[in-house]
Amino acid sequence: MIIYRKAIDLAGKHDPAAVMEDLFEANGWGGSWRDGIYDYVHYHSRIHEVLGIARGKGRVRFGGNKGRTYTLKAGDVAVLPAGTGHQCLSADDDFLVVGAYPATGTYDECTAVEDRPRALKTIPKVAVPRKDPVYGAAGPLAKLWKKPK
Repeated sequence: MIIYRKAIDLAGKHDPAAVMEDLFEANGWGGSWRDGIYDYVHYHSRIHEVLGIARGKGRVRFGGNKGRTYTLKAGDVAVLPAGTGHQCLSADDDFLVVGAYPATGTYDECTAVEDRPRALKTIPKVAVPRKDPVYGAAGPLAKLWKKPK
């Protein structure tokens, strides 16, 4: 997982979510949505996900029930590899997240213990994205997310 702090300058932007949507789309991450983050643990076993904080701040736990909690603020971006559990523990009333997905992969949502056996087979097959959602082809994602040989 990668967290970029203050990755996007949103000061004075009329529609900060649109700024994030445009940036993610320009880097090949589409299917965007605007909302919060679910208040229950879930993960995606067949696709990676980017979460950009457009407004407010929230406490989000990554890695399931025993994972680490981070406070994410407007301008921060979290890039989650397939299989990364996430859950919003608390948030400001104006907390707004823009999510998006790389071109390869298929959206799914895993929440139950019964999902795990199938997920353990599909997660390693999810392709590394061609571009970092924030920094493009030259971004750090390609170096940090190398497939094991």
